[in-house]
Amino acid sequence: MSSDPATPDPLGPSRSADIRALHRLAHVGGSAALLRWLTTRLGGWAGVVDVAGGDGPRESGTPHVAVRAAAEMAARSAGSAVLHDDGSAALLFALDERRALAAVLDLPHHPGAPALLADAAVPLALVLAAEEARVREERARLAESRAREAVLHLLMNGRISTARQVAATLSPVLPEPVRIYVVECRSGERPAAAAVCERLTGGRAWTVHCPVYVRHLIVLVPADLAADQGGSDHLAGALVELARDCVVGVSAQAHLRQLPTAYGQAFHALAVARGRAARHARFGPGPELELAAHDAAAGWAEALLAPLHGYAPRRPQDPGPQELRATAHAWLDFASYATRLLKIHRNTLATRIRLVESVLGLDLARLADQSALSLALRLIPAGGRRTGLPAAEGPTDLDGVLRHPDLVAWSRAHLGPLTGPGAPAGAWETVRTWLRHDARLAPAAEALGLSLPGARKRLTRVEELMERSLLRSPSARYDLWLAHRAEELDRGSDRGHSADGRRNARNMDDHA
Repeated sequence: MSSDPATPDPLGPSRSADIRALHRLAHVGGSAALLRWLTTRLGGWAGVVDVAGGDGPRESGTPHVAVRAAAEMAARSAGSAVLHDDGSAALLFALDERRALAAVLDLPHHPGAPALLADAAVPLALVLAAEEARVREERARLAESRAREAVLHLLMNGRISTARQVAATLSPVLPEPVRIYVVECRSGERPAAAAVCERLTGGRAWTVHCPVYVRHLIVLVPADLAADQGGSDHLAGALVELARDCVVGVSAQAHLRQLPTAYGQAFHALAVARGRAARHARFGPGPELELAAHDAAAGWAEALLAPLHGYAPRRPQDPGPQELRATAHAWLDFASYATRLLKIHRNTLATRIRLVESVLGLDLARLADQSALSLALRLIPAGGRRTGLPAAEGPTDLDGVLRHPDLVAWSRAHLGPLTGPGAPAGAWETVRTWLRHDARLAPAAEALGLSLPGARKRLTRVEELMERSLLRSPSARYDLWLAHRAEELDRGSDRGHSADGRRNARNMDDHA
């Protein structure tokens, strides 16, 4: 490097200005910006190298002379080193016990280069340590988020004891009984929503970033803290104040073993909340299918799921019965979005669903078979038998189950809003047509003579009327299909009894 006074000095006249520039770059641009500035300033190569001789974590293509100098520096346990090689020199200054700042410059290099590198080593070491701390913090945050997802997944699949064991490594402890709050907001607002829940519940709320919907935060709130006081929900009210587009759905009180039902309730309440000025809603009172069907359908559900619970995979790496059951449950609840919950590829999801179809002898393209499987999975816990109870007796087919008086009463109550005085014109016909077309909107709209937006608008009004989500998963379409089928069977039975009565009357007249 020339020392001719007529040649501009690449290091500049002011060392203090360089030091200010180094600190500003470290603060604003990080290690990458600082190293780029050094490369330009020195007119050579600058980077970070491993003092054991390998390439540094932030540079590729490290010059060989820098690698050799790093090995020599490590061998001598020195804090700095210089190595000359074929018209160039490598200058190294230790950053910590593992790394060094290195520069490879043509000879002769500027006499101020070592001082500049020494000045750069201090802010570079600090910014590298800060960047690594941020990486570790992000990894810890991601690990905790995934652990919380795992706990939620275990709870949704009825593995309460294992969920408690995993949750014990986090905080707080899992509350019970609970109400579930589903908070819908922008993904960037979820940490703020979690902070509100922690503050207003004294740190007792258990929060999970929904693995399926990036705009949803799932919050398990101790039931005693979620008590409705004076017709208002203070937690839900505070959450919707976070942003104008924030809405909240709240479940009824539930125990952890009832969490899948409670989550569905909160999701349905969320659909109602979107249409309310308050932007939050609690799950409306109404009959629960699982309670109505428990006595009548337990035996049928056990028999339906027996092939799945007894399934033996052909290879050790193939999914077993519990994994297939969890896949089926996730797919019924979230359709293609189940890949996000299960962390599997869409082709893997499709293959597993085809296997479930084959094992159970179902056609899961049909809403009827989807509804049957959904009911069975909700009634029978993972493992295949109701613990400690004898084998249930009762109807052996779904139609027999739906003819049970408890299910008939449930279906009438469930469908009541569609035919009551407050129902909009065409509500029941719209729902029946939609169900007949396996809850597919496009063919239902065509059958009704409506545009696609028109059919969607009708079903949105039905959602508000029934206080259930239909168009977004998890959807109430399975319960609607089961209620509709029970109503059809009941009407058919009534017509059969009327026909029998007329035949008996004619026989009596003939006999007279």
